[in-house]
Amino acid sequence: MPLLKTVTFVHTLLAGHVMAGARVIDATMGNGHDTLQLARLVGDTGHVYAFDIQSEALAATAARLGCENLRARATLIQDSHARMLDYLSEPINAIVFNLGYLPGADKSCATQATSTLAAVRNALTLLAPGGLLLITIYWGHPAGASEKKVLEPFVAQLSPEQYRVLKYEFINRANPAPYLLAIERFTN
Repeated sequence: MPLLKTVTFVHTLLAGHVMAGARVIDATMGNGHDTLQLARLVGDTGHVYAFDIQSEALAATAARLGCENLRARATLIQDSHARMLDYLSEPINAIVFNLGYLPGADKSCATQATSTLAAVRNALTLLAPGGLLLITIYWGHPAGASEKKVLEPFVAQLSPEQYRVLKYEFINRANPAPYLLAIERFTN
């Protein structure tokens, strides 16, 4: 499988990191592709917590999980990703953000810089030692450009003694291509 699509690379990183029994978060469930991948990886003993503010996202994700009989492995939460601490306090092994808007829905309803930055801060407090936080940024629209503007400086200043931060991006595309920020928390 080629790694030339950001989402494919995200799923490859998750497959190498998320094991059966893991507790994980899909902070932006959208149409449920990341939630489904996470549900496959956590097995019967793990669990996925997925957030989205749009009822269409919850319905699409529930249907996608149902097609593979994985609905019991996920809790779908209709709320902002910025409020994840209202629902969770346990250490989380992996957290995925796929920013932007719900494909096929109203593009004016997109993730926003302020709530996304708050959500990433909260995600870091939940991230277990050895945990992985993945953020795909689509910066070809105004809300995405704002997210890029606040997220990059924030993750760049994370302590190198506590986190390893990677930026995975295309360098030969003229249009603003999506890219990935990957943050791994050290185990000690």
